[in-house]
Amino acid sequence: MIRQMIFDGRGKPLPPAHRPVPAMWRDDAITGSVLGHSTVLLNFLGVRVLTDPVFSRRVGLGVPPFVLGPKRYHAPALGPRELPKPDMIVLSHAHFDHFDVWSLRKFDRRTPVVTARATADLLRCHGFHQIYELDWGQAATVETRHGPITVTAFEVAHWGARMMRDDHRGYNGYLLTRGGHTVGFAGDTAWTPAFARLNDPARPIDLMLMPIGAYDPWIRAHCNPEQAAEMARQAGARTFVPIHHETFKLSAEAMDEPAARVRRAFAAEPHRLLAVSVGETFRVPLRKAD
Repeated sequence: MIRQMIFDGRGKPLPPAHRPVPAMWRDDAITGSVLGHSTVLLNFLGVRVLTDPVFSRRVGLGVPPFVLGPKRYHAPALGPRELPKPDMIVLSHAHFDHFDVWSLRKFDRRTPVVTARATADLLRCHGFHQIYELDWGQAATVETRHGPITVTAFEVAHWGARMMRDDHRGYNGYLLTRGGHTVGFAGDTAWTPAFARLNDPARPIDLMLMPIGAYDPWIRAHCNPEQAAEMARQAGARTFVPIHHETFKLSAEAMDEPAARVRRAFAAEPHRLLAVSVGETFRVPLRKAD
């Protein structure tokens, strides 16, 4: 499997099945699309949020095009030049498939970036200077040109080292709050009871973005689709969109297995599963905010 990741001889990545049109997304809604892996573009009531931006053909050590690491199966649903200018970038942890400096360098260095504990140094050396470094339980309110948004880091079960020895680096999930509504971005996680502690019936989570791939044999670091669905339920999330699948071959399960399993996991309540495939546009049905 590791040889396949490194010496993958496939040609260009496959085109995505869907291409979103962010210019058509309304500013009074929560609309978004998974552009590939854990890269999500959100229009959150007018504030444009980009999570874990990775647009490179390969992720890992090296300088493009000479990168040692897994190769994309599907091209991004949109490239950096096709995106509206993000108001904020959110980074869950420093692993190469989530924190790709060659993708980050394609964005304005004045863009606010929320990142995990002890990872700001990886951004400063590339010119970013409006950096919010958070640990579990810490929050920051980011002022954007389209209004404020509050970001709170929460506990996940993963690890944050970029190389072998920098295990001081943090790793986060985040709750994004704006206008009385909340979106959860879990980044990367194995099964953990920490999601149940997010449950607040007075202020439910409108959407949870949850990883569902790379669990075989890495179940201690990555949840499977059924675990992802259950953790979202325990967190009180009203709707669910899967991330971290269909893009990079990081484990032994078939590329299409996580999507099939997450659809089965929501078979009894399909209205809660808003989108599955890369590039699909989802819109969160909004409850009445307090």
